[in-house]
Amino acid sequence: MDLTPFATAPATPVALRVIEEKPAISIVGLGYVGAVSTACLSSLGHRVVGVDLDQTKIADVGAGRSPIHEDRLGELLSEGVENGLITTTDDLAYAVRDTDVTFVSVGTPTAADGGCDYRYIESAARSIGVGIAQKDGFHTVVMRCSIPPGATMKVMAPIIEKMSGKVLGDDFGIAFNPEFLREGVAVADFHEPPKTVIGATCDRSANILARIYAPVDAAPVITSIETAEMVKYIDNVWHATKVTFANEVGRLCKPLGVDSHEVMDVFVQDTKLNLSPYYLKPGFAYGGSCLPKEVRAVAHIAENLGVDLPLIQHLGTSNDCHIAEATEMVRKTGAKKVGVLGLAFKPGTDDLRESPILEVIADLRAEGVDVVIHDPAISPETPLEGQLAYVQNGSQGLQDMAEHLPGMLRDDLADVTGAVDALIVTQRNDDYVEAALSADCPVIDLVRLTPERPAKGTYDGIGW
Repeated sequence: MDLTPFATAPATPVALRVIEEKPAISIVGLGYVGAVSTACLSSLGHRVVGVDLDQTKIADVGAGRSPIHEDRLGELLSEGVENGLITTTDDLAYAVRDTDVTFVSVGTPTAADGGCDYRYIESAARSIGVGIAQKDGFHTVVMRCSIPPGATMKVMAPIIEKMSGKVLGDDFGIAFNPEFLREGVAVADFHEPPKTVIGATCDRSANILARIYAPVDAAPVITSIETAEMVKYIDNVWHATKVTFANEVGRLCKPLGVDSHEVMDVFVQDTKLNLSPYYLKPGFAYGGSCLPKEVRAVAHIAENLGVDLPLIQHLGTSNDCHIAEATEMVRKTGAKKVGVLGLAFKPGTDDLRESPILEVIADLRAEGVDVVIHDPAISPETPLEGQLAYVQNGSQGLQDMAEHLPGMLRDDLADVTGAVDALIVTQRNDDYVEAALSADCPVIDLVRLTPERPAKGTYDGIGW
């Protein structure tokens, strides 16, 4: 929304206000998110003070009229005003003094350099700080704008502390609570959210927000502020990816005479793999007999048709970058002898076809690094002829190293972990967890063996 900087209100003493059973909430910015939040929070019984500099929005919301076209919004605003739960003002410092929690929903447009323009949140932070300085009692500030990870604590928090003269954590708390509202059905989404994410500086602020959202979500996700900030970006990038992917499927299907909608109708019925958490954890590159081959095949079909599919055609490029990053991580250790735990493209198989670790091993060997390998399903006697024939035009790493692999493989795990300068882990099993955690050399963990990153400084992961 288009806001000019908030004016700083003069410091005026105010009497202590009796806090309602439900926290009173001030909402900064009465655009799409702010107006919907005002209406919906009042429908949950909260007294809400809406704040904006746009006098038309102030007048509309204050009179119970919707400032935007949004299903049921006018109805809820009207009810909130009639019940004495909604008021509006252009004085943010006053609104902070008069409430317990402040939601910030101002605009965060793109800056000239392509980054985030912080003008409006900085202006809001100054006025919020003034309001906090003029009140007694704990106050929680909740960011709801899309901002880069770290901005809440590096941009908002210092300004509020400076302007208020008070201490974060003792006198006020800060939280980041991303919204996941779809325009057109935002009211419905508020009351039936896909998830509620609360990042907070303290348990007190997290509990206040959890209490506010309890009627619509009894099990919010409580996390760090930085994770909550990033989730908002990643959600939207994923949605953009889905739209782009579906559109590329359509552009590929049309010249082939295939009904793209029918294809995607079948595609989305698979909620075990296609629409699920599966594959959606950062780890190592994709590989195996299917994914690399079929990504290349689709790219080749598109090229022959003269169809440009930038997302699909660059999946291989992104995968290659991830493999190169793993190689660089090992290279930086300076290791002259490297142990590899896991050679197949995934656990429980002896399939080496386009296993991405082969490319890493090939690059390291080309630089003179000695490599020894252990895999529970692969021994020096494992036949490779059939796999080599299958990938003769695909996996360069397997082609280059096929004759050398038997001499690099070890049946005994201790022969790999005992005398190396660095370890690379590509598969997860109990033996590998124990070996990695007890290793006295640098460990490059490509699969995240444990939920928490081990504390020792020589242990590193890819993408985490």
